Amino acid sequence: MTQTFYPLRFDPIFQYRLWGGRKLGAWMNKPLPDGPVGEAWILSDRDDHASKVIDGPLQGKTISELMKSDRAAILGDHADRFDRFPLLLKFLDVKEMLSVQVHPQDDKKSLIPAGDTGKTEAWVVLEADAGCRIYAGLKSQTAADDLRSLTTKTADDHLASFQPKVGQGVLIEAGDVHSLGDGVVVFEVQENSDVTFRLYDWDHIDKSTGKKRDLQVDDALQCVNFDQGAITPVTPAVETTAPARREEYFDNKYFKLWRLEGTAPFEVGAAGEPRILVCVDGKGGVQYDGADYPLERGGVTLLPASIGVCTFRPDGVATVLEIAVPEPS
Repeated sequence: MTQTFYPLRFDPIFQYRLWGGRKLGAWMNKPLPDGPVGEAWILSDRDDHASKVIDGPLQGKTISELMKSDRAAILGDHADRFDRFPLLLKFLDVKEMLSVQVHPQDDKKSLIPAGDTGKTEAWVVLEADAGCRIYAGLKSQTAADDLRSLTTKTADDHLASFQPKVGQGVLIEAGDVHSLGDGVVVFEVQENSDVTFRLYDWDHIDKSTGKKRDLQVDDALQCVNFDQGAITPVTPAVETTAPARREEYFDNKYFKLWRLEGTAPFEVGAAGEPRILVCVDGKGGVQYDGADYPLERGGVTLLPASIGVCTFRPDGVATVLEIAVPEPS
């Protein structure tokens, strides 16, 4: 059944994580469930966690239901490429260290559950406490045996790392060993996959079980890109400065991501393809078909392909991330 689409806003899905904190409540102006909350899934087409539309005629519908009923309206030119919405978007509050982990490449079929894919992801740093750390890539001469026997004392011997700064981007391709934590909040865009293999978990005890979490070292080592050296942070490249400052962070086969900042109205969206807007500072609204759809810090809005180009109207200074599904290579 053909439906009338408009800018779609979704409720976040908060996830318990033993390494999480409590920052996302204030950051997103949302009440949190009890305990450490490490992730807010803000756009998710997953069987176990599907994002729901929060307002308008489609209120209560999940992105999964909309993809099944009118995929062409949402994906436009990409409708024949994907059965599910191809990206998963999150905020992460990493109070303690995330496990040292790796995600599989798309061709590691034997390690990926049916219906899933590999997982390339990227972060934009939103908060960074003094002493926080991002581990990304390997130091030279690191071998499988080194990763098989990681400890807190040896991690810095084998894992490349840096102290992140607000505004930096980090691309983590499938196969790249990585971790982060000790007080960092990031936005994350990734392939729509939930496959992770842990190499080391910093001796964490999960308070919900009283036990350490399982590792998947053998599977992880099948995926590790040992040729990947130190991964350095990305500084976005300026594309335009008016009517808004538009900067490109990432452009790869899985996603494109820009940061837009300004006080005057500016265009968002594109003809024939979906775009996602995530507000990371300030507030404003998406103007479409004579209506205004509010977007505040921590919020997400999906612009289905069928609605094309819209206007974002900042209320003062606003900063918005715009994410696209790229053309097939």
